[in-house]
Order: sequence, then structure tokens, then C-alpha cells
Amino acid sequence: MAIPASVSALVASASLGKGAGASWDEVVAPVKTFLGQVTGLLNEQVREFEPEIAEYARYALDSQGKRLRPALVALAGGALGRLGPSHVSLAAIVEMIHLATLVHDDIMDGASMRRGRPSLAARWGSDVAVLVGDCLFAHALKLAAMLDSVEVCRAVALSTHVVCAGEILQGHRRRRWNLTRADYFKVLEMKTGELFALACELGGRLSSATALQRQALRRYGLALGTAYQVYDDVLDLYGTEDMAGKSLGTDLAKGRVTLPVLAFLERASEEERGRLLGWLENWDGSRFGEFRALLDAHDALGASREAIDVLLNTARESLSEFPDVAESRALLALPGFLAQQTAALGS
Repeated sequence: MAIPASVSALVASASLGKGAGASWDEVVAPVKTFLGQVTGLLNEQVREFEPEIAEYARYALDSQGKRLRPALVALAGGALGRLGPSHVSLAAIVEMIHLATLVHDDIMDGASMRRGRPSLAARWGSDVAVLVGDCLFAHALKLAAMLDSVEVCRAVALSTHVVCAGEILQGHRRRRWNLTRADYFKVLEMKTGELFALACELGGRLSSATALQRQALRRYGLALGTAYQVYDDVLDLYGTEDMAGKSLGTDLAKGRVTLPVLAFLERASEEERGRLLGWLENWDGSRFGEFRALLDAHDALGASREAIDVLLNTARESLSEFPDVAESRALLALPGFLAQQTAALGS
């Protein structure tokens, strides 16, 4: 199949820092109505919980987020066919799994805030929060079992397993400053990329995508999701508190190994490595400025941007032969949107 001229031009013009310049609302405009339906379905699920815990479920599901993963379900499905009720259900399932991981993340991180409001754990305690997260996982799998396809249900369960395993691996690798890039990216693919890949692949499957198209959508989602997590890791060092929605340096305080630190350690002298590792082992937030200056001396931000660029190009290239419709153009615009966000870091 020849690449449609307009899609090919979009791929060529969307390199790092050169995206189409679209806002988030413009990117997801083709599926705006769909996202409203997903939100409605999530709100309906609150009634499925026991009355005494419905408030907790409502709080967790009302995340104030962009609904990125549901958008991917709709864009992938819409790129290859018509959207139906199964797409809405799938999008709600994927979002519920994502929100369950956020509830558990906040417990493990001791986070008091999530997107500008108290985390569920901060508001009601860790005992309640961990069980609410469990309930969300279980409810998502229950909804998946109600879909017509056993294969879709099996894929949802497998991806949930992968995401949780990735979170465990990340915890095991805290303060392992000799971590390789391969090990770092493996964790990111598991804990974040996997759910993006699931949303894209199953969105296409429900629209009767071919095996090759499903593989392409999975590659796209895995690359985009991994790039998104690298961006989030870099944001913790090079963003602002308004952008991050939390205090900067949180990953450093928790001993998480992120790409800017790995890039620095690859390039620094022994003396510089020793100084930085000493700070990391006994982290003091007052050293944040000195820490940043040391990383800047070896362009850790530039190295991280290069890695994001590679992943975003992989995502774009995965869809090079998809039909030229609004949804596939939106999928191609998403890497450009993330590239713009990345370019703004450190400014």
C-alpha cells in the first residue's frame, strides 16, 4: 500500500520540536464525543460498588486527567473502522486499570497530592486506598469478562499482570545506580508502555484490524507510552511544579533511577560520579540546584530528548501505511504534541 501523501507529509514534518503545533484538544477533537461517553460509563460504574465505598470509587475515577488511554482506544479503532459500544467499554476498562495503578503508586510514594488535590491515600488512609485500588483492578477485569471476545479479556488480564510486574521491578531497582539503559527501558515499557500498547492494539482489534495492523498499533502504543514515561521522568528534574503537579525531585528522593541520571553517569568523570552518587544516597532537596548544574554540564537533558525523539519516530513510522483519515492523522499528531512538551523542558 502506498503512503497517502498527506500522511507521509505529516510524518516527515513531525520531528522533535517541529510538531504540527496542535493543542491537546485539537489532537483529540475527532473522538471528543467518545471520551464523553467513556466518562459517563466510568461514572455509572460507581453504582456497582457498595454504597459505603462508592465515595472512594468516585474519587478515584474522577481523576481530572486527559483520558489519554481511552483516546488511544478510539483513535486506533476509528483509524480502521467504526466505533461501537465495545470500544467505549474497552476504553473504560483501560482507564480503570490506569487509575488503579495511580492509587497504588501514591501509597508507595507517600504522595500527598495527585493532580492538584489530595491523593486518595492522603484523604482516607493507606489501608482504604490499597483496597480501593484492588477493587478497581477487579472491577476492570469483571467488565472485560463481559465483552464478547475471550481474546480481548485475556489480553486485558495479561497487560494488567505486566503493568503490576513492572511496578515491582521499579521498586526493586531503586538506588541501583549501575542500572543499564536496557533495564531502565524494560521497566518503562512494562509499567507504562504496555497499557498504551493494549489500548491501541485492542482498539484496532475491535474494528477488525488485520494481524499486521494490530502489530503496528501495538508498536506505536509501546513506543509512545515509553516516550511518555521518559518525558515524565525528565519532567521531575527539568519541569516546573505547575507542569509536574508536584514538587520537583520526587524521583531523586525515592531513589528512582531515571534517564537524565543514567546519561550523566555514562559521561561524567569518576570524581563527578562520586559526588553525584553521594548526594543521591543521602538526598537533600536543598542540593537540587547543584544537582541540576552537574547534569547540565554533561547535557543530560539533551541526551534524554534524543532518546524520546527515537521513540517518537518509532511510533510515527509504525503507522506509515495506515489510511489517511482524521483518526490516523490524530495518532500521528500525538508524538508531535509530546515533542512540543519535551522541547519546553528546561526553558
